[in-house]
Amino acid sequence: MKENFEKVSVLDNFYQTSFYFPMPVVLVTTLSENGTTNIGSYSLCFPFGIAGRHAMMLISRSDSNTAVNIRRSKFAALNFITSRKDYLANAVRLGYPGQTTEEKLKDSIFTLLPSMRDNKENEAKYPEIIKEAVEVMECTWEDDNSVFSYKESPDESHFLLNIDNIFMKESWQKALVQGNGRFPSLPIDYGYRDSKYFWFALHGRPYKEPIPSDKSIDVNTIIYQVQRMPYDLKWEDKAYEKLVKIPRIFLKRVLEAISKRALEEGVKIITPELLDEYNKKKR
Repeated sequence: MKENFEKVSVLDNFYQTSFYFPMPVVLVTTLSENGTTNIGSYSLCFPFGIAGRHAMMLISRSDSNTAVNIRRSKFAALNFITSRKDYLANAVRLGYPGQTTEEKLKDSIFTLLPSMRDNKENEAKYPEIIKEAVEVMECTWEDDNSVFSYKESPDESHFLLNIDNIFMKESWQKALVQGNGRFPSLPIDYGYRDSKYFWFALHGRPYKEPIPSDKSIDVNTIIYQVQRMPYDLKWEDKAYEKLVKIPRIFLKRVLEAISKRALEEGVKIITPELLDEYNKKKR
């Protein structure tokens, strides 16, 4: 049956009132004024800077515990939980507005662990992290208006969170590096609807689609580009073949990054093994 498109009104909270928008489920831990870790549930948390600047954007009610705590301490941890139904039910409880930090902790089924930050400032305190999380981003708020500014409404705040560290459970870290096709069971949130429920979708089995062969870059194209770059580097023939799946539009940028990194490390020959190492660290 053929269906026509119908216009939908764009309302406040459009991601759930006017749209079907799949979102993550994130437990954000922050430090309350007395040094206790607060847990808040969020879904409006997305990558904001992915190259050069590594950052996440968090949208929150302006008067939430999380927002108040970030403004005061500048630190936050983003804890990604799996799609276990008891975890999601508890996330809904922890996301209910108006609760104190102590009330949230009393309701929480999650275990808190000390921050695992590599570099800790003297005497600084950091929010604890969720033991049951699959992966954790420990972040610092970028409150410099010259870097990011947004005309705030009285009701919502936007926090640019620079990623200081990413930690992941060992089995998933190995899967990420190996690229073996295993993915954690992360939930999808469709938000608060029907004035009754939060709606979640459980994780499905990912599948893969190869880059079409007619979209791959010819090795000669890569050689041509390398030969015209101003770097004193030698490339082994097999190294070129490692890059044929890179989209053409990104090729020059990737070659520049490889070349500059190699020169900084005193490397003179680009080998397939070196590219494998770079790719592993990039993951």
